[in-house]
Amino acid sequence: MNLQNLTDFSWMSQPGAWIGLLSLVLLEIVLGIDNIVFVSILSSKLPADQQARGRSTGMVLAVIPRLLLLLALPLVLNLVHPVVTLPFKDPDPAKAGAPLGLSIQDLVVLIGGMFLIAKATHEIHHKLEGAEHVDSGGTKSKAAAFGAVMAQIMVLNIVFSLDSIITAIGMIPKEQILVMVIAVLVSTAVMYFSVGPVSRFVDHHPTVKMLALAFLILIGTTLVVEGVHVHLSKGYVYFAMGFSIFVEMLNLRATGRKGTKPVALREPHS
Repeated sequence: MNLQNLTDFSWMSQPGAWIGLLSLVLLEIVLGIDNIVFVSILSSKLPADQQARGRSTGMVLAVIPRLLLLLALPLVLNLVHPVVTLPFKDPDPAKAGAPLGLSIQDLVVLIGGMFLIAKATHEIHHKLEGAEHVDSGGTKSKAAAFGAVMAQIMVLNIVFSLDSIITAIGMIPKEQILVMVIAVLVSTAVMYFSVGPVSRFVDHHPTVKMLALAFLILIGTTLVVEGVHVHLSKGYVYFAMGFSIFVEMLNLRATGRKGTKPVALREPHS
């Protein structure tokens, strides 16, 4: 990349660039919802005294891939060339029925989506039908669990970051890398301070935790179909998530009035 783009502040005198920056910050926050949910779910598996550190570390790990991909922007733009060809017709209308060719970008999104579906399904099973208690053992096993959780967060952050950077490139001229960097830093800061309250709310409401895991399956499915060139509007996905949250808020309000005790999910204890 051209490092001069990072020191180019000429965009500050362009009203359109400020509008683009604000729009990109808001969009990055919306796209970061799935990241917050994933970090919240995984950090809840840690011992109680490590969960706060797990959440903060997870959000720091969220910004690192985004910044690295921005600094390697020419490489990201070159990840769209097919490296694998499958004997199926490409569903993209622009490809006019040509064989399905998957690029590195497609493979990353496809594998990441399948990982997200598998992980969310495993978590649902663990919460409902898994062992009653998972004994964390001594200090050594706790450190290993923390490292394993951070590794999973990092893997999915790479997938989420790729989607985030592609969105940024579509909104902001690629020469204005500094605008993208600022948008990423601001949106990550908002998510950093939001992940704690979101995690506590999810932990205190078992149905919300199940709904959050269902969201991860939905997002994973979206990534899988996008990986094979079936383009879905993110608006449909986020509408479904938003409407589900609205219905669940009504349910929580109704059960709160009745004083109904929520079901207890199976959780690891420290």
